[in-house]
Amino acid sequence: MILEMKVPSPGESIKEVEIATWLVKDGDYVEKDQAIAEVDSDKATLELPAEASGIITLKAEEGDAVAVGAVVCHIDTDGVKPAGDAPVAEATKTVEAPKVETKTEAPKAAPAAATYASGTPSPAARKILDEKNIATISVTGTGKDGRITKDDAVHAAPSMGTPTGGSRGSERSKLSMLRRKVAERLVAAKNETAMLTTFNEVNMTPINLIRNEYKDAFKAKHGGIGLGYMSFFTKAVTRALKLFPDVNSMMDGDHKIAFDFCDISIAVSGPKGLMVPVVRNAENLTFRGVEADIKRLALKARDGQITVDDMTGGTFTITNGGVFGSMLSTPIINPPQSGILGMHNIIERPIAVNGKVEIHPMMYVALSYDHRIIDGRESVGFLVAVKEALENPMELLLENNPKKALEL
Repeated sequence: MILEMKVPSPGESIKEVEIATWLVKDGDYVEKDQAIAEVDSDKATLELPAEASGIITLKAEEGDAVAVGAVVCHIDTDGVKPAGDAPVAEATKTVEAPKVETKTEAPKAAPAAATYASGTPSPAARKILDEKNIATISVTGTGKDGRITKDDAVHAAPSMGTPTGGSRGSERSKLSMLRRKVAERLVAAKNETAMLTTFNEVNMTPINLIRNEYKDAFKAKHGGIGLGYMSFFTKAVTRALKLFPDVNSMMDGDHKIAFDFCDISIAVSGPKGLMVPVVRNAENLTFRGVEADIKRLALKARDGQITVDDMTGGTFTITNGGVFGSMLSTPIINPPQSGILGMHNIIERPIAVNGKVEIHPMMYVALSYDHRIIDGRESVGFLVAVKEALENPMELLLENNPKKALEL
Protein backbone atom coordinates (compact mmCIF):
# COMPACT_ATOMS: atom_id res chain seq x y z
CA MET A 1 0.00 0.00 0.00
CA ILE A 2 1.25 3.47 -0.86
CA LEU A 3 0.90 5.95 2.01
CA GLU A 4 0.91 9.65 1.14
CA MET A 5 2.69 11.70 3.79
CA LYS A 6 1.41 15.24 4.09
CA VAL A 7 2.91 18.22 5.88
CA PRO A 8 1.25 18.50 9.31
CA SER A 9 0.29 21.92 10.65
CA PRO A 10 3.06 23.19 12.99
CA GLY A 11 0.78 25.92 14.32
CA GLU A 12 -2.48 27.72 13.77
CA SER A 13 -1.00 30.70 11.91
CA ILE A 14 1.47 28.74 9.74
CA LYS A 15 0.30 28.02 6.18
CA GLU A 16 3.60 27.07 4.53
CA VAL A 17 6.87 25.35 5.43
CA GLU A 18 10.17 24.82 3.67
CA ILE A 19 12.03 21.53 3.28
CA ALA A 20 15.32 22.36 4.99
CA THR A 21 17.02 18.94 4.89
CA TRP A 22 16.03 15.45 3.90
CA LEU A 23 17.47 13.04 6.49
CA VAL A 24 16.88 10.03 4.20
CA LYS A 25 17.48 9.32 0.52
CA ASP A 26 14.98 8.45 -2.17
CA GLY A 27 14.44 4.68 -2.05
CA ASP A 28 15.59 4.22 1.55
CA TYR A 29 13.72 1.97 3.94
CA VAL A 30 12.38 3.98 6.90
CA GLU A 31 10.96 2.90 10.22
CA LYS A 32 7.78 4.31 11.70
CA ASP A 33 8.42 7.52 13.71
CA GLN A 34 11.93 7.82 12.25
CA ALA A 35 12.86 11.45 11.52
CA ILE A 36 12.92 11.74 7.73
CA ALA A 37 13.22 15.51 7.22
CA GLU A 38 13.76 18.86 8.90
CA VAL A 39 11.22 21.49 7.88
CA ASP A 40 11.53 25.23 8.49
CA SER A 41 8.53 27.36 9.36
CA ASP A 42 8.64 31.09 10.02
CA LYS A 43 8.88 30.34 13.74
CA ALA A 44 10.92 27.17 14.22
CA THR A 45 12.65 24.16 12.66
CA LEU A 46 10.76 20.92 13.21
CA GLU A 47 11.43 17.27 12.45
CA LEU A 48 9.04 15.31 10.23
CA PRO A 49 8.59 11.71 11.46
CA ALA A 50 7.66 8.79 9.18
CA GLU A 51 4.03 7.77 9.61
CA ALA A 52 4.73 4.11 8.74
CA SER A 53 7.56 1.71 7.93
CA GLY A 54 8.42 1.11 4.28
CA ILE A 55 10.32 2.34 1.24
CA ILE A 56 10.21 6.09 0.81
CA THR A 57 9.86 8.08 -2.41
CA LEU A 58 10.58 11.79 -2.10
CA LYS A 59 8.17 14.20 -3.78
CA ALA A 60 9.83 17.51 -2.85
CA GLU A 61 13.34 18.87 -3.06
CA GLU A 62 15.39 20.56 -0.37
CA GLY A 63 14.57 24.27 -0.37
CA ASP A 64 11.06 23.76 -1.75
CA ALA A 65 8.27 25.75 -0.09
CA VAL A 66 5.28 23.45 0.42
CA ALA A 67 1.83 24.23 1.77
CA VAL A 68 0.59 22.67 4.98
CA GLY A 69 -1.33 19.54 3.95
CA ALA A 70 0.67 19.03 0.73
CA VAL A 71 2.18 15.61 -0.08
CA VAL A 72 5.97 15.56 0.39
CA CYS A 73 6.70 11.84 0.07
CA HIS A 74 5.19 8.37 -0.48
CA ILE A 75 5.89 5.37 1.73
CA ASP A 76 5.38 1.89 0.26
CA THR A 77 4.33 -0.08 3.32
CA ASP A 78 4.68 -3.35 1.36
CA GLY A 79 8.36 -2.67 0.76
CA VAL A 80 10.77 -5.23 2.22
CA LYS A 81 13.46 -4.09 4.59
CA PRO A 82 16.90 -4.88 3.09
CA ALA A 83 19.24 -7.25 4.88
CA GLY A 84 21.87 -5.61 7.06
CA ASP A 85 22.45 -1.90 6.66
CA ALA A 86 22.40 -1.84 2.87
CA PRO A 87 19.96 0.69 1.48
CA VAL A 88 17.21 -0.49 -0.83
CA ALA A 89 18.71 1.29 -3.82
CA GLU A 90 21.95 -0.69 -3.46
CA ALA A 91 20.21 -3.99 -2.71
CA THR A 92 18.33 -3.92 -6.01
CA LYS A 93 21.17 -2.54 -8.12
CA THR A 94 22.34 -4.64 -11.06
CA VAL A 95 25.80 -4.47 -12.51
CA GLU A 96 25.86 -2.71 -15.85
CA ALA A 97 28.66 -2.62 -18.37
CA PRO A 98 30.39 0.73 -18.44
CA LYS A 99 29.11 2.99 -21.18
CA VAL A 100 31.48 4.76 -23.46
CA GLU A 101 30.28 8.24 -24.20
CA THR A 102 31.50 10.38 -27.03
CA LYS A 103 31.06 14.06 -26.51
CA THR A 104 30.47 16.32 -29.44
CA GLU A 105 30.67 20.00 -28.79
CA ALA A 106 28.43 22.33 -30.69
CA PRO A 107 30.24 25.17 -32.35
CA LYS A 108 30.22 28.24 -30.15
CA ALA A 109 28.07 31.05 -31.40
CA ALA A 110 29.86 34.26 -32.15
CA PRO A 111 29.00 37.05 -29.73
CA ALA A 112 26.11 39.16 -30.92
CA ALA A 113 26.97 42.53 -32.32
CA ALA A 114 26.12 45.47 -30.08
CA THR A 115 22.81 47.13 -30.91
CA TYR A 116 20.76 49.97 -29.49
CA ALA A 117 19.11 47.38 -27.19
CA SER A 118 22.36 46.11 -25.68
CA GLY A 119 22.48 46.79 -21.95
CA THR A 120 18.90 48.05 -21.83
CA PRO A 121 16.99 46.56 -18.88
CA SER A 122 13.37 45.50 -18.95
CA PRO A 123 11.08 47.45 -16.58
CA ALA A 124 11.15 44.61 -14.02
CA ALA A 125 14.95 44.34 -14.30
CA ARG A 126 15.38 48.10 -13.90
CA LYS A 127 13.30 48.07 -10.69
CA ILE A 128 15.43 45.27 -9.21
CA LEU A 129 18.70 46.96 -10.19
CA ASP A 130 17.54 50.25 -8.69
CA GLU A 131 16.68 48.47 -5.41
CA LYS A 132 20.14 46.87 -5.39
CA ASN A 133 21.77 50.18 -6.37
CA ILE A 134 23.57 48.49 -9.27
CA ALA A 135 24.37 50.41 -12.47
CA THR A 136 23.10 48.82 -15.69
CA ILE A 137 26.53 49.28 -17.30
CA SER A 138 27.97 46.66 -14.90
CA VAL A 139 25.44 43.98 -15.92
CA THR A 140 25.78 41.80 -19.02
CA GLY A 141 22.42 41.17 -20.64
CA THR A 142 21.53 37.67 -21.84
CA GLY A 143 18.24 38.59 -23.50
CA LYS A 144 17.57 39.26 -27.16
CA ASP A 145 20.11 41.67 -28.67
CA GLY A 146 21.84 41.91 -25.26
CA ARG A 147 18.86 43.16 -23.28
CA ILE A 148 19.06 42.82 -19.47
CA THR A 149 16.36 40.42 -18.29
CA LYS A 150 14.76 40.11 -14.89
CA ASP A 151 16.84 36.97 -14.25
CA ASP A 152 20.02 38.91 -15.05
CA ALA A 153 19.02 41.56 -12.50
CA VAL A 154 18.12 39.01 -9.81
CA HIS A 155 21.56 37.39 -10.06
CA ALA A 156 23.51 40.61 -10.51
CA ALA A 157 26.03 41.43 -7.79
CA PRO A 158 27.45 44.88 -7.02
CA SER A 159 30.97 45.58 -8.21
CA MET A 160 33.65 44.82 -5.64
CA GLY A 161 36.23 47.08 -7.30
CA THR A 162 39.32 46.23 -9.31
CA PRO A 163 41.00 43.05 -8.02
CA THR A 164 44.61 43.36 -6.88
CA GLY A 165 45.33 39.70 -6.20
CA GLY A 166 44.35 37.10 -3.62
CA SER A 167 41.19 35.06 -3.25
CA ARG A 168 37.95 36.88 -4.14
CA GLY A 169 35.38 34.08 -4.08
CA SER A 170 31.76 34.54 -3.07
CA GLU A 171 28.80 32.30 -2.37
CA ARG A 172 25.09 32.98 -2.81
CA SER A 173 22.73 30.98 -0.58
CA LYS A 174 19.04 31.25 0.19
CA LEU A 175 18.07 32.38 3.68
CA SER A 176 16.05 29.93 5.75
CA MET A 177 12.37 30.66 6.26
CA LEU A 178 13.06 31.38 9.93
CA ARG A 179 15.81 33.88 9.09
CA ARG A 180 13.62 35.59 6.47
CA LYS A 181 10.80 35.92 9.02
CA VAL A 182 13.17 37.33 11.65
CA ALA A 183 14.43 39.88 9.11
CA GLU A 184 10.86 40.84 8.21
CA ARG A 185 9.87 41.31 11.84
CA LEU A 186 12.97 43.36 12.67
CA VAL A 187 12.36 45.74 9.77
CA ALA A 188 8.67 45.99 10.74
CA ALA A 189 9.65 46.85 14.32
CA LYS A 190 11.82 49.73 13.07
CA ASN A 191 9.22 51.00 10.61
CA GLU A 192 5.98 50.51 12.55
CA THR A 193 6.90 51.53 16.10
CA ALA A 194 8.09 54.77 17.69
CA MET A 195 11.10 53.02 19.20
CA LEU A 196 13.39 54.79 21.66
CA THR A 197 16.13 53.46 23.94
CA THR A 198 17.06 54.59 27.43
CA PHE A 199 20.21 53.48 29.28
CA ASN A 200 21.48 52.95 32.80
CA GLU A 201 24.28 51.10 34.56
CA VAL A 202 24.20 48.47 37.29
CA ASN A 203 26.75 47.69 39.98
CA MET A 204 26.86 43.87 39.92
CA THR A 205 28.81 43.52 43.19
CA PRO A 206 25.79 42.59 45.39
CA ILE A 207 24.65 39.86 42.96
CA ASN A 208 28.19 38.50 42.64
CA LEU A 209 28.49 38.27 46.44
CA ILE A 210 25.24 36.27 46.65
CA ARG A 211 26.20 33.99 43.77
CA ASN A 212 29.66 33.34 45.19
CA GLU A 213 28.18 32.40 48.57
CA TYR A 214 25.28 30.22 47.43
CA LYS A 215 25.93 28.97 43.85
CA ASP A 216 27.58 25.70 44.92
CA ALA A 217 24.83 24.83 47.40
CA PHE A 218 22.20 25.87 44.84
CA LYS A 219 23.67 23.60 42.17
CA ALA A 220 23.99 20.66 44.56
CA LYS A 221 20.46 21.10 45.88
CA HIS A 222 18.74 21.49 42.51
CA GLY A 223 20.25 18.73 40.43
CA GLY A 224 22.98 20.62 38.60
CA ILE A 225 20.99 23.78 37.81
CA GLY A 226 23.27 26.79 38.12
CA LEU A 227 22.48 30.09 39.82
CA GLY A 228 23.10 32.46 36.93
CA TYR A 229 22.44 36.12 36.22
CA MET A 230 19.27 35.46 34.21
CA SER A 231 17.19 34.52 37.24
CA PHE A 232 18.12 37.79 38.99
CA PHE A 233 17.32 39.83 35.89
CA THR A 234 14.05 37.97 35.27
CA LYS A 235 12.93 38.51 38.88
CA ALA A 236 13.95 42.19 38.71
CA VAL A 237 12.02 42.62 35.45
CA THR A 238 8.82 40.98 36.72
CA ARG A 239 8.95 43.21 39.82
CA ALA A 240 9.41 46.33 37.65
CA LEU A 241 6.58 45.27 35.30
CA LYS A 242 4.20 45.19 38.26
CA LEU A 243 5.28 48.72 39.20
CA PHE A 244 5.02 50.02 35.60
CA PRO A 245 2.30 47.95 33.89
CA ASP A 246 2.35 50.02 30.66
CA VAL A 247 5.68 48.37 29.81
CA ASN A 248 3.87 45.01 30.05
CA SER A 249 1.24 45.96 27.45
CA MET A 250 0.95 46.13 23.68
CA MET A 251 -0.86 48.03 20.94
CA ASP A 252 -3.77 46.48 19.05
CA GLY A 253 -5.02 49.02 16.52
CA ASP A 254 -6.62 51.84 18.52
CA HIS A 255 -6.59 49.83 21.74
CA LYS A 256 -4.07 48.95 24.43
CA ILE A 257 -3.93 45.39 25.79
CA ALA A 258 -2.64 45.23 29.37
CA PHE A 259 -1.63 41.91 30.94
CA ASP A 260 -1.76 40.91 34.60
CA PHE A 261 0.86 38.20 34.03
CA CYS A 262 4.50 38.30 32.92
CA ASP A 263 5.45 35.96 30.09
CA ILE A 264 9.14 36.74 29.58
CA SER A 265 10.66 36.01 26.17
CA ILE A 266 14.34 35.09 26.39
CA ALA A 267 16.38 35.68 23.22
CA VAL A 268 18.72 32.74 22.56
CA SER A 269 21.04 31.95 19.67
CA GLY A 270 20.31 28.59 18.05
CA PRO A 271 21.87 26.73 15.11
CA LYS A 272 19.15 28.14 12.83
CA GLY A 273 19.45 31.71 14.10
CA LEU A 274 17.79 33.89 16.72
CA MET A 275 14.97 32.25 18.67
CA VAL A 276 12.85 33.76 21.45
CA PRO A 277 11.22 31.08 23.64
CA VAL A 278 8.91 32.18 26.44
CA VAL A 279 9.08 31.62 30.21
CA ARG A 280 5.39 31.53 31.18
CA ASN A 281 4.12 33.34 34.29
CA ALA A 282 7.65 34.22 35.33
CA GLU A 283 6.25 36.36 38.16
CA ASN A 284 5.20 33.16 39.97
CA LEU A 285 8.48 31.29 39.53
CA THR A 286 11.25 30.98 42.09
CA PHE A 287 14.91 31.42 41.24
CA ARG A 288 15.12 27.66 40.73
CA GLY A 289 12.03 27.69 38.52
CA VAL A 290 13.37 30.47 36.30
CA GLU A 291 16.79 28.87 35.90
CA ALA A 292 15.29 25.44 35.17
CA ASP A 293 12.90 26.81 32.55
CA ILE A 294 15.58 28.85 30.80
CA LYS A 295 17.92 25.85 30.73
CA ARG A 296 15.17 23.62 29.31
CA LEU A 297 14.31 26.08 26.56
CA ALA A 298 17.96 26.84 25.71
CA LEU A 299 18.73 23.11 25.31
CA LYS A 300 15.68 22.65 23.06
CA ALA A 301 16.77 25.59 20.91
CA ARG A 302 20.35 24.32 20.69
CA ASP A 303 19.22 20.80 19.71
CA GLY A 304 16.66 22.04 17.19
CA GLN A 305 13.77 20.69 19.27
CA ILE A 306 12.07 24.01 19.99
CA THR A 307 8.37 24.10 19.11
CA VAL A 308 6.11 26.84 17.84
CA ASP A 309 4.23 26.83 21.13
CA ASP A 310 7.50 27.42 23.02
CA MET A 311 7.92 30.71 21.14
CA THR A 312 4.30 31.86 20.98
CA GLY A 313 3.24 34.84 23.05
CA GLY A 314 5.41 36.76 25.46
CA THR A 315 4.72 40.16 27.00
CA PHE A 316 8.31 41.41 27.42
CA THR A 317 11.75 40.31 26.16
CA ILE A 318 15.22 40.04 27.73
CA THR A 319 18.26 39.72 25.47
CA ASN A 320 21.84 39.22 26.64
CA GLY A 321 24.41 40.46 24.16
CA GLY A 322 26.98 40.34 26.93
CA VAL A 323 27.59 36.63 26.33
CA PHE A 324 29.14 37.65 22.99
CA GLY A 325 31.13 40.52 24.51
CA SER A 326 28.81 43.43 23.69
CA MET A 327 29.39 46.44 25.94
CA LEU A 328 26.44 48.55 24.76
CA SER A 329 23.64 48.19 22.20
CA THR A 330 20.13 49.31 21.32
CA PRO A 331 18.00 46.15 21.21
CA ILE A 332 15.09 46.03 18.77
CA ILE A 333 11.56 45.48 20.11
CA ASN A 334 10.05 42.02 19.55
CA PRO A 335 6.61 42.85 18.01
CA PRO A 336 3.87 43.06 19.14
CA GLN A 337 5.55 43.61 22.52
CA SER A 338 6.31 47.14 23.65
CA GLY A 339 9.62 46.70 25.48
CA ILE A 340 12.90 44.78 25.50
CA LEU A 341 15.72 44.85 28.06
CA GLY A 342 19.28 44.49 26.80
CA MET A 343 21.96 43.03 29.08
CA HIS A 344 25.65 43.53 28.31
CA ASN A 345 29.06 42.35 29.43
CA ILE A 346 30.38 42.98 32.93
CA ILE A 347 33.54 45.09 33.12
CA GLU A 348 35.37 46.32 36.20
CA ARG A 349 35.33 50.11 36.18
CA PRO A 350 36.13 52.84 38.73
CA ILE A 351 33.04 54.49 40.20
CA ALA A 352 32.40 56.95 43.02
CA VAL A 353 31.07 55.30 46.22
CA ASN A 354 30.44 57.53 49.22
CA GLY A 355 32.91 60.09 47.91
CA LYS A 356 35.63 57.52 47.23
CA VAL A 357 36.79 55.91 44.00
CA GLU A 358 36.25 52.15 44.01
CA ILE A 359 36.51 49.50 41.31
CA HIS A 360 33.36 47.44 40.80
CA PRO A 361 31.97 45.03 38.18
CA MET A 362 29.58 47.18 36.13
CA MET A 363 27.03 46.42 33.44
CA TYR A 364 25.28 48.79 31.07
CA VAL A 365 21.58 47.99 30.59
CA ALA A 366 19.32 49.30 27.83
CA LEU A 367 15.54 49.45 27.53
CA SER A 368 14.08 49.89 24.05
CA TYR A 369 10.39 50.75 24.15
CA ASP A 370 7.49 51.81 21.95
CA HIS A 371 6.87 55.48 22.68
CA ARG A 372 3.34 55.21 21.27
CA ILE A 373 2.25 53.39 24.40
CA ILE A 374 5.04 53.99 26.95
CA ASP A 375 5.97 57.51 28.08
CA GLY A 376 9.36 58.64 29.27
CA ARG A 377 8.36 58.56 32.93
CA GLU A 378 7.33 54.89 32.72
CA SER A 379 10.34 53.80 30.65
CA VAL A 380 12.94 55.52 32.81
CA GLY A 381 11.11 54.54 36.01
CA PHE A 382 11.00 50.90 34.86
CA LEU A 383 14.74 50.79 34.15
CA VAL A 384 15.55 52.48 37.46
CA ALA A 385 13.37 49.90 39.25
CA VAL A 386 15.34 47.10 37.53
CA LYS A 387 18.60 48.78 38.59
CA GLU A 388 17.43 49.15 42.20
CA ALA A 389 16.42 45.48 42.44
CA LEU A 390 19.74 44.29 40.98
CA GLU A 391 21.80 46.53 43.28
CA ASN A 392 19.77 45.58 46.37
CA PRO A 393 18.78 41.98 45.63
CA MET A 394 18.92 40.81 49.24
CA GLU A 395 16.01 43.05 50.23
CA LEU A 396 14.03 43.48 46.99
CA LEU A 397 14.41 40.01 45.40
CA LEU A 398 15.35 37.64 48.25
CA GLU A 399 13.27 39.33 50.97
CA ASN A 400 16.27 39.19 53.34
CA ASN A 401 16.01 35.40 53.46
CA PRO A 402 18.30 33.97 50.76
CA LYS A 403 18.04 30.34 51.85
CA LYS A 404 14.25 30.42 51.58
CA ALA A 405 14.24 32.32 48.29
CA LEU A 406 16.82 29.97 46.78
CA GLU A 407 15.08 26.91 48.27
CA LEU A 408 18.21 25.68 50.06
